[in-house]
Amino acid sequence: MKYFIHNEYNLKDEKINEEVTRVKALLVNSKDELLMGYAHNVYQFPGGHVENSEDILVALFREITEETGIELKMSKIDPFACNIRYFKDYPEKEKNRKNYIYYFEIRTDEKPNLSNTKYTSAEIEGNFELRYVSIDKIEQEIKRNVDECGNPLGIASEMLELLDYYKNYRLRGEINE
Repeated sequence: MKYFIHNEYNLKDEKINEEVTRVKALLVNSKDELLMGYAHNVYQFPGGHVENSEDILVALFREITEETGIELKMSKIDPFACNIRYFKDYPEKEKNRKNYIYYFEIRTDEKPNLSNTKYTSAEIEGNFELRYVSIDKIEQEIKRNVDECGNPLGIASEMLELLDYYKNYRLRGEINE
C-alpha cells in the first residue's frame, strides 16, 4: 500500500489530540469510467467517515450504499493507498488532527440506485449528484472544475495526487482487474 503523508506543520504524533479515519472508493466500471460524487461544486470519490470502532470495510460498504445506492457483495478487499494528513488548530484552536483516508478500487457495473441512498443535509444542500467520468479525462475534469469553482478544501489536490499514483499503479498491473 502506498502512503501519502502531508505534515506541513511538522506536528509530532504526541501533539495530536484527534484522529479521523475516512474511506473512499474508486468505483470503476467496465468502460473505465469512475463514478464520482459532485456537491458544492466539488468532485469527490464516494466515501466518508468511519464511525466509532467500525471496521473500515463495513464503513466503505455503508458509505457507498448511502451515496450511490450500490450494495456491494464483496467479502474481502484491501486499500491500495492511504493519505495521512496532519492539521494544526483544526477544526478549532488547540485541536490538532490527524486524518487517515484509505482508498479502495472497486470494479463494478452495478448502476446507482438513488432510491437506496441516504444523503446528509450537507450533501442535499450542495445538490449532491453522481457523475460518470472517463479515467482518461478525470484529471482534466477536476482541473477544469477547479478553474471554474476553486478548490477551497484542497480536495482536488488530494484527488489529483491519488489519481496520478492510481493510473501508474494500474499500468504496472499491481491492482487486480
